Amino acid sequence: MAAAAFALYAAWFMVAFGLRTLIHRRRTGDSGFRGLRGRAGSVEWFAGILFGLALIVGVAAPATALLGLDPVSMFDRSWLNWIGLAVGSAGVVATLEAQLSMGASWRIGVDPSERTDLVTGGAFALVRNPIFSAMLITAIGLTLMVPNPVALVGLAVLVAALELQVRCVEEPHLVATHGDAYYAYAERVGRFVPGVGVRASTGGPQAPAPARKGSDRATAT
Repeated sequence: MAAAAFALYAAWFMVAFGLRTLIHRRRTGDSGFRGLRGRAGSVEWFAGILFGLALIVGVAAPATALLGLDPVSMFDRSWLNWIGLAVGSAGVVATLEAQLSMGASWRIGVDPSERTDLVTGGAFALVRNPIFSAMLITAIGLTLMVPNPVALVGLAVLVAALELQVRCVEEPHLVATHGDAYYAYAERVGRFVPGVGVRASTGGPQAPAPARKGSDRATAT
C-alpha cells in the first residue's frame, strides 16, 4: 500500500500544481503562480512555511513506509488502508474540480494589488474553501493508507497551515476586497464543511474591513 500511496500523492501533486497551472496558462496566458508572500515572521509567512512543510512531509510519509517505517498499530488495518485509497482518490478528483470552479480567479498565492472576482458558484456554493477541503480529504486518505508517525504529523501540520491561512490571511483579505458581498456569502456557506463555520448574521450591512498591508488571498491550489 505504501507504493500506491506514493503514486497517489504524485498524481495529486501533478493535478493540483502541474495540470491546473497548465490549464490556467493556456486559458489566460498567466501561470496563476504568485508565490509565498509576507515578511519573515508574519502570519502570511508562517502559513506559507507550514504549507510547504506539509507538502514535504506528505511525500515523506509513503517514502518512509517504503523504507520500512512501521505504521501506528491502532491504525494498522487493511480495511482502513483500502478506505484510505478510496478517500484519497476522491480527494484528487475533488481538488481538480474545486480548482476549475475558480475559473480565471484561480491563483497559487495572491498579489495584494490584484483584484479577482469573488467565486461563489460550483464547488464554492458548498463550502468557502473547497480546494483546501479537497486537500484535507486527500491527506486523510493518504494517512489511512500509510498510517505511520510521519503521516500523522504531516496531517496535523496541514490542518494547522490551512486553518492559519484561511482564518488569519485569506478571510481578512476577502473582507477587505469584497466587503458586504463576502459577508453575505460567509453567512450562508460553511468554511471547510457544509454548514460548519458559517458566519453569524448581524442583521445589517457591514463596512469592508481595512486592507492589511501585505495580506494575501492565497488560494494555495
